[in-house]
Amino acid sequence: MSLRPMGLPPVPEQTVRVARAAFPQGSLAIRVRDRLGEVFTDEPFAEAFGVRGAPGLSPGMLSLVTVLQFAANLTDRQAAAMAIRAIDWKYALGLELTDTGFDHSVLPRFRARLVGNGMERVVFDRLLEYCVDAGLVAAGGKQRTDSTHVVSAVRDLNRLELAGESVRAALEALSVAAPDWLARAVDVPEFAHRYGPRVDSWKLPGSKVKRDQLSQVYGQDALRLCRAVWSPDAPAWLREIGAVDIMRQVLVQTYTVRTSSRGKEVVSKREADEDGVPPGHLRLASPYDTDARWSAKGDDLFWLGYKVHLTESCDNTPPEAEAEAEAEVEVEAEVRGRPNLITDVTTTLSTVPDVKATAPIQQQLADRGLPPAEHYLDSGYPSAELIETARSRGTVMVTPVLLDRSAQAKSHAGYDKSAFRIDWKARRVRCPQGNTSTGWHPVRQRERDAIVVEFAKTDCQACPVRPECTSARRGNRMLTLYPEHLHTVLAAARAEQKTKTWKDKYALRAGVEGTINRATRGRTIRVNTPSGGSMLKV
Repeated sequence: MSLRPMGLPPVPEQTVRVARAAFPQGSLAIRVRDRLGEVFTDEPFAEAFGVRGAPGLSPGMLSLVTVLQFAANLTDRQAAAMAIRAIDWKYALGLELTDTGFDHSVLPRFRARLVGNGMERVVFDRLLEYCVDAGLVAAGGKQRTDSTHVVSAVRDLNRLELAGESVRAALEALSVAAPDWLARAVDVPEFAHRYGPRVDSWKLPGSKVKRDQLSQVYGQDALRLCRAVWSPDAPAWLREIGAVDIMRQVLVQTYTVRTSSRGKEVVSKREADEDGVPPGHLRLASPYDTDARWSAKGDDLFWLGYKVHLTESCDNTPPEAEAEAEAEVEVEAEVRGRPNLITDVTTTLSTVPDVKATAPIQQQLADRGLPPAEHYLDSGYPSAELIETARSRGTVMVTPVLLDRSAQAKSHAGYDKSAFRIDWKARRVRCPQGNTSTGWHPVRQRERDAIVVEFAKTDCQACPVRPECTSARRGNRMLTLYPEHLHTVLAAARAEQKTKTWKDKYALRAGVEGTINRATRGRTIRVNTPSGGSMLKV
């Protein structure tokens, strides 16, 4: 397939007349074409297409179809049908009224091509450039960020179903790629009987004994197939098949292989207490979406998928309008002033904490020439290092930092860190009772620099207020501190967020909840398809 850059064709006169008559007040598709038509050009996509072969459909046109499809929450078939029968879509795409459109299969192939060439953000970036040129958003303003969950469009499988389905997926891939080799490597009728239907399409055995037996069969089949693929006489390229490698990973994560006292090989399911299981951020949950992860938030939300972070400008939105926005969700543009615009969309694994997304989001904003002067975030995003780094780059993070979570601080009755006086130059700490620390140990904890301060056991054990200071079995109090510059940053932030001025200012962040509400209505961004199907997977 080749590309002949043309962009959106001019709208035919007859299409214009009929569309204006049918939609005297306009429609979303018509407004997008009239105001943003220059955004959907072919040139940015040139690297994803060849220069030889039959010319393909305009990627600018397909990207516009994808945008309209996403806005209306349509399937590929429905979007292709709209390009045939909807007059306003024909207007937006510059098509004749008699144009027969295109096959729906073009859309998933187009998205896969974008993902394969790292072009998921092309239209988004071009739209931001247009908004910058129009003066709708600029560097140095106010922006706010929050996250929500994204559900992967795959079936929920328990560990037993995952083991069986991974074998079935590998067999299907091998039967297409190397049918003759597969016929020699395994008993095809036996495997076809066991793995013909999807594993989750029939009811699993009710008794634990039978489920354990089935689990062992799945493990033995996966091990047998892996050994066949990795045998010296097997074609090396079989190991590069994605479904085969996924089966191997599921085998390692789900099973152990041991030799019994009688010398017999035993394949058994991993038990968390005895054998250990992979941590959540590494554990596969589907053979069809290897990036989807199980995650939880609070006691009520448990999902398989991703997490999406939305950042929007909020320069001219008064706090009272934000309060109305949360109450009404829909607020007229006249009330909200200049529109708040999405400036960044970042998708991460569901197990990645928000604090890990802060630096990438701020870097992406800087790369687009849109670093905010004030960045409003909730308490999951900041750390002392991030606050200091952002400030050095001209961005003030308006965010509540986590308070001291020690047992003494939580009880409001003991001596927390703020009760101790730190002499950074002398590397000593004085406790509320006047005792001086005896140890000052710079360490690395969780890939961060820290300082562990230790008090003498003799001083602590003889202290009359010891129960209010420590309940450690070792008998003495120990403190873990940030380095001086980070400790100062954190202390200043904690003091500032207690003031009324800061609380009134931080009220601006609440408006992003309304943005997420509107983005998730109709399940638009709450579902992410695995094979490059989501425009949010970046």
